[in-house]
Amino acid sequence: MAALVNVPPKAKRGAVVEIKALMSHIMEPGYRRTAAGELIPRDIITSFTCRLNGAEIFRADLFPAISANPFMSFFTIATESGKFEFEWIGDNGFVANAAANITVE
Repeated sequence: MAALVNVPPKAKRGAVVEIKALMSHIMEPGYRRTAAGELIPRDIITSFTCRLNGAEIFRADLFPAISANPFMSFFTIATESGKFEFEWIGDNGFVANAAANITVE
């Protein structure tokens, strides 16, 4: 599974910045059946977290109704330079991480 994150490389102190994150994942809800009538097991991302310099700034809990390849977009205020860390956790031991840096001037 691949993650794509978009964080502005630079921002002015106090500016509102948009953070975007996309995770490539099939997100099988667990409600569908095969042609033979067998239930397809659930396989979804259950949570998404974004941290800046270790402090959580955004969290979302996800449920079976979320589409495949979930896309998150949210805003934060540029207060300090540092590293954004993104984490997706899901069923069946799924864990994915990504990171991006920002310089606040």
